Amino acid sequence: MKEKILQKLKQIELEKDVEILFAVESGSRAWGFASPDSDYDIRFIYKHKPEYYLSLWEQSDVIEFMTEDDLDGSGWDLRKAIKLLAKSNAPLIEWLFSPVVYLENEEFAKQMREIATECFSPIAVLHHYLGTTKNFMEVCEMEEVKLKSYFYALRTALAGKWIIENNTFPPVAFADVLSIAPKNIQEKILELQQIKATQGEKYLHPKEALITDFLLETVKFNQENAGKLGSGKKLNEELDLFFLKMLK
Repeated sequence: MKEKILQKLKQIELEKDVEILFAVESGSRAWGFASPDSDYDIRFIYKHKPEYYLSLWEQSDVIEFMTEDDLDGSGWDLRKAIKLLAKSNAPLIEWLFSPVVYLENEEFAKQMREIATECFSPIAVLHHYLGTTKNFMEVCEMEEVKLKSYFYALRTALAGKWIIENNTFPPVAFADVLSIAPKNIQEKILELQQIKATQGEKYLHPKEALITDFLLETVKFNQENAGKLGSGKKLNEELDLFFLKMLK
């Protein structure tokens, strides 16, 4: 599949006249709890030729594609990515630290990761994860629950808890962030993960009160402790220089 993904990315470069600097897997396949029918969520950062950025007119800064063999691609232009990095954008930081990398300009990726770490805003990223968890809570309290919903809620709830307890960006791999959950929760989640690995995305699982209660407790904990967190460094000048360097 990697070869097919690389071929598609090369096609995008030719069709759009761009250079892809970085491409990774996001979503459940990167997090480590994919179902057999999960899409490949390909995320990438690309740049145009320097003159593109001199236009007076606003232009598209996103490239998206979907193929018949479940390749779901979404890419951000270099300028958009750097501006989002300045805001400590959580999805972008997850891309940068994804365990599944398809291609990368090593210098670009190294500096983006360093900048992401330096300007990391615990409060901004926590609010992202807290909002995502809350979006899944209603369905997680139903009598039958898609395992996908459970795992998305668990991942973001634990990511928020990780930030509060460690003041660092949480690991992208779910197995790593799961380590901060109580032992009985870890055991139940691993049991559900084995089921998810054999079932399709639409599979409905009977409500697990243990998991639902843990999610409610963790959301409450994250909300109560959010005020203790700081914001990230402002690196506008450094980011301007980095942008110009990458265009050259």
